Amino acid sequence: MNTKRFPVRRAAGLIALPAVLLLGTAACGDDSADRPAATSGAHHSAPASAEAQQHNDQDVAFAQGMIPHHRQAVEMADLAPERAGSQAVKDLAAQIKAAQDPEITTMSGWLTSWGQKVPAEGAPGTDHGMDHGSDSGSGEHDGMPGMMSEGDMTALAGLSGEKFDKSFLEMMIAHHEGAVTMAAAEQEKGAYGPAKDLAAAIITAQKAEIDQMKKLLGEK
Repeated sequence: MNTKRFPVRRAAGLIALPAVLLLGTAACGDDSADRPAATSGAHHSAPASAEAQQHNDQDVAFAQGMIPHHRQAVEMADLAPERAGSQAVKDLAAQIKAAQDPEITTMSGWLTSWGQKVPAEGAPGTDHGMDHGSDSGSGEHDGMPGMMSEGDMTALAGLSGEKFDKSFLEMMIAHHEGAVTMAAAEQEKGAYGPAKDLAAAIITAQKAEIDQMKKLLGEK
């Protein structure tokens, strides 16, 4: 009886051992194979998610309008370091430039990714054939409120000290109010989430700066 059972146990042990080895090898193989597959899946999911972000004509109009609008604000801010008489005005101008320069870059990137034209550098509104605002700085043209005329910009560049400060603040208030109007339209009619978020940020920041500028005007 014992001589018959021993070979059976031995044979079973010999069969079981390769099976264990095979299972261990398969487990190691599966682990190494799973890692690249998971990594590859992560790489593919990001573009798919980005492509899922839909935009509409309002998003395009917002970016194409706000880019030259921001550029003009930066152009005005660039005059302040040499011409402003008040340090508060110089600081405000630096704050405006620091906020709006990166936003121009962001919106330009959106337009490029959408296959849309990025407005060319140059005089604000020139690419759109627009008739700029009045000397009061409250002009509105082709859906871009608050843009200054070339005459406005030339006049501002010719001022210094307190006269510059007053004119700069009055013009920038009108300019900011125009940007708030444009951003509100994007929030209402836009479809692209990041553009709507930027519009909300513009409204919050520029309303706060409008209040700040009105206080500075009251001090003069």
